[in-house]
Amino acid sequence: MSLLITDDWSELYVDGEWTPSESGEELTVEDPSTRESIASVPAAVEDDVDAAYEAAAAAQSAWGDRPPAEREELLRGVVEELEERHDEIVELLASEAGGSRIMGETSLELATDQAAEAATLPRRMKGQHAASNVPGKENVVERVPEGVVTVISPWNFPLNLSMRAVAPAIAAGNAVVLKPASNTPIAGGLLIAKLFEAAGVPDGVLNVVTGTGSEIGDRVAGHPESDVVAFTGSTPIGRRVAATAGENLAEAAMELGGNNAHIVTDDADLEAAVDAGVFGTFVHQGQVCLSINRHLVHEDVYDEYVERLTERIESLPAGSAHDDDTVVGPIIDESQREEMLGYVEETVEAGATLETGGETVEIDGVDDSLVVAPTVLSGVTNDMAAACNEHFGPIAPVIPFSDIDEAVELHNAVEYGLSGSVHAGDVGAGRRIADRLETGMVHVNDQPINDEAHVPFGGTGASGIGSYNAEAFLEEVTERKWLSLQHDPREYPF
Repeated sequence: MSLLITDDWSELYVDGEWTPSESGEELTVEDPSTRESIASVPAAVEDDVDAAYEAAAAAQSAWGDRPPAEREELLRGVVEELEERHDEIVELLASEAGGSRIMGETSLELATDQAAEAATLPRRMKGQHAASNVPGKENVVERVPEGVVTVISPWNFPLNLSMRAVAPAIAAGNAVVLKPASNTPIAGGLLIAKLFEAAGVPDGVLNVVTGTGSEIGDRVAGHPESDVVAFTGSTPIGRRVAATAGENLAEAAMELGGNNAHIVTDDADLEAAVDAGVFGTFVHQGQVCLSINRHLVHEDVYDEYVERLTERIESLPAGSAHDDDTVVGPIIDESQREEMLGYVEETVEAGATLETGGETVEIDGVDDSLVVAPTVLSGVTNDMAAACNEHFGPIAPVIPFSDIDEAVELHNAVEYGLSGSVHAGDVGAGRRIADRLETGMVHVNDQPINDEAHVPFGGTGASGIGSYNAEAFLEEVTERKWLSLQHDPREYPF
């Protein structure tokens, strides 16, 4: 078991101190593979939330005034901590999030990339100089921190999806209150505090409160001291968070759900398209906002694609995340498992064919396994349950189309617009299709799961507002301040 799991996680991190919750209550963290309790964390209440925001608000001004080199040094320290704790963190992600080794390594790589990119931001907070219509006046536009940034992170990739908001917000001179998902409060929250503490973060600049959304969610999202709310999660909850934040006129950066399509044309390299389709659907059990939710395949190659896809995924190792050979591990909890299996059942009842999967995979010594077998559904239409909903699981609904116009229409028929992919005969043809797709991100001759810390990341429609990464997120956590300097006496009309 990871040394991180054996640590004591029974306290919140507020104002540079590890402190118990006012409630005295705790939440149990369960390993999705073994179904065993692995840790207990505090169940924060609103008084804890208020203390965290009070500390953040008090610390922010002094932190924002620190030299860029000092803020850069802090983030570089976080990178070092991530690298030094590599093996422990990968094990933690397996134990808490049910992440296979592939998921753990990927998450750690992304988190390190995010922290490293954030370390460059303090020196990139450049302003502007503008001429004035008033004689003797100088106009300066500065970029300054927003103030206190709220980060609400999800359970699927808790480490890197927390880091991508926390690290740049702090690098830009803000203070942060982080509320991780209750399924993954360690990797998504308390671990982040430990990394920043070890790197030397000043008291109050980062505060972490763990607890249930029903108990503290609204207070976190709508706290009057919050200037920005960065949320990653489902669209229904994101709408509520954005509305709550809006009551305080807080900026909102929302990365929400997706229903991403993988388009395969009749002249595509089928082997490459299937390879991409397998990875893009089944990495981390499909519990990725960017994962392929629908495979849209030209009717001329449809049968061959289904056959190849089915053959490939029947060989994917499924089981405990603690087995290094596992590709498809457990779903996070029972409710997620039952929802996705329900979508499969409804889709088959609507006329689709279950090519493989659609059931749980037993793990030795574990009652009520959360592992869902990789599943392929053929004969699917866009309105069937596994296709029209974000199923968030290891499910591949395959939908035929007759021509490119129909493929584009099928792609754009959903309310989401997060990511997508196109496999065509050549990159130019794929680019022309991609240009017609209503989505924030699209990848030609690849699959939808891509994230690079220096490239803007965001969706359209019901997939969210605002963007993460580099200058795009820097815009979210800073604001422009106009400062004019009247060097010569000004004449007024009265």
